[in-house]
Amino acid sequence: MLSKAILTTSTTICTVLATTAHAQRSMTLHGTVDTGLAYIRHSAGQHSQWKMSPGTLSSNEWGLQGTEALSGGLTAHFAVQSNFDVSHGQLINSGQLFGANAFVGLSHERWGTLTFGRQNDPVSDLLQPLTAGSYSGVFVTPGDVDSCGGSATFNHSVKWASPNGRGVTVEAMYAFGAIAGTPGSGQAYSGALVYAGGPLSLGTGFLHIDHGNAARSARGVSSPDSLFNTSVNSAYVRARSIDIFRAGGQYVFGFVTVGAAFSFSQYNPHASSGFSNAQKYGNGSVFALWQGLTSLQALVGYNYTQSSGASSAAYQQINVGVDYLLSKRTDGYAMLGYQHACGQNGLGPAQAVIGSYNVEAGANSQLLAIVGVRHRF
Repeated sequence: MLSKAILTTSTTICTVLATTAHAQRSMTLHGTVDTGLAYIRHSAGQHSQWKMSPGTLSSNEWGLQGTEALSGGLTAHFAVQSNFDVSHGQLINSGQLFGANAFVGLSHERWGTLTFGRQNDPVSDLLQPLTAGSYSGVFVTPGDVDSCGGSATFNHSVKWASPNGRGVTVEAMYAFGAIAGTPGSGQAYSGALVYAGGPLSLGTGFLHIDHGNAARSARGVSSPDSLFNTSVNSAYVRARSIDIFRAGGQYVFGFVTVGAAFSFSQYNPHASSGFSNAQKYGNGSVFALWQGLTSLQALVGYNYTQSSGASSAAYQQINVGVDYLLSKRTDGYAMLGYQHACGQNGLGPAQAVIGSYNVEAGANSQLLAIVGVRHRF
């Protein structure tokens, strides 16, 4: 029944496109289905686990996006995207229908693009493509404590993106806290800049997230999704706010792209936070991507994370991956990751958690191997 519904929807959209082209309007149905089989050595305190692995390279999602040309050089556009777990068909993002993105806006060649709704922050937009995290969330910071993998999507947000000028693009965002009586509580703001010229790309950005007003029992009520998904930072879930700075770059040498990135994240305490010293995470990563064949690419990455302040832990992680195009829309992939952790995470001995895969090892090391297939439509 679902496949028939999708075919019917696709036919309807094609009809709309055909009949409205003269009005310079368009609407597109798109999506990704990605799943595989994973082996995890050290999972939830057990020796090993085999499991389905949905969304390893790309989130499983479907969405609609559309544009309409207006007068004065303006273009109206919208996008809605829904994330789901292909292994059981249920919605993710806390069951939100359009949890991946839902926004509408206007764009102009000279003045840029202004959008309103639920959307990604500028740091994720501009800096993630410069890192190995653009290949898979498995390559990002343990537990994604710096939102390198884009774990947080922002509600009630207004975002502006500049036109590309001489290789430079700038984005800025403000997300309203939406907590009555305390306008600043739960807010978020972010800005980022990237330069892309020839083989060189460089970027930097900042993100601030407020976690609500403890006096009004609204701690944890904020505009983005939670970053507290694993034991790497869950001891600091009552932080007053989070500040994240990121910088990175990459350079293309023929068939090989090399890159490096750094992030600094600070979880700031309040009298009711349960910890008194700011918790800090410094992360450094490097990667190399080989694309010698149009149908094949291979990637290797190394990631080092050090926490300090309220607790002290270190995480070292190495990943390798290969991706082979079976067609323009379908590819097969294989991935291997290993992480070792030491020190204390605020709750006890640090556990290994590879990237944003978010499976607790229950031990200080973890091995992850995945083979899978991705189809885009």
